[in-house]
Amino acid sequence: MSDKNTPAMPVAAMPLKQAIHDARIEAAERSAIIIDLRDAEMARLEILNEAIDKTFKDIPARHTDYFDRGVSGGMQPRLWLDAITHVVMGNDKRTYRLLTDTAHGRRVLGESTEVPPMREAITRYVARRMVAREQALASTETEEELPAKNRGAIFAAFVLGALAGAIALFAAVWFTANP
Repeated sequence: MSDKNTPAMPVAAMPLKQAIHDARIEAAERSAIIIDLRDAEMARLEILNEAIDKTFKDIPARHTDYFDRGVSGGMQPRLWLDAITHVVMGNDKRTYRLLTDTAHGRRVLGESTEVPPMREAITRYVARRMVAREQALASTETEEELPAKNRGAIFAAFVLGALAGAIALFAAVWFTANP
């Protein structure tokens, strides 16, 4: 391959050292482009993270442990909202995608190229998550109360069963002993 700065040489005449050098330069340029794209993704996610600050500040103190918000780097930067939901940039690197992991796979909860619609989608998600958690806790409290209310009935059933068993045993002994 020839570069704009180097005179064109036939491929067979190019020394291996020069070819390796050129390949490294090309790889570095590709890496720089990838790093620039990743940095752009991180910047867009940080902008969205700042835009949802008000939503997360409005969460009552008793609900703050449900969410763990933060931007993570790596091969694909993500804005995490909680353990199962995050925002990533789409393939075009301009579209925000709100994703959640479910028992049946990953679902897209929202998608937009602009911050305000994503902020609204995240706010709806946070509200739904809080309501679902409150309902789950309420149903758990109701289930825990049921055994306490029925303890007397369970004890009465045990006493009646023991009494019926004692009477049956006494009757079996009586009829066996008296032919």
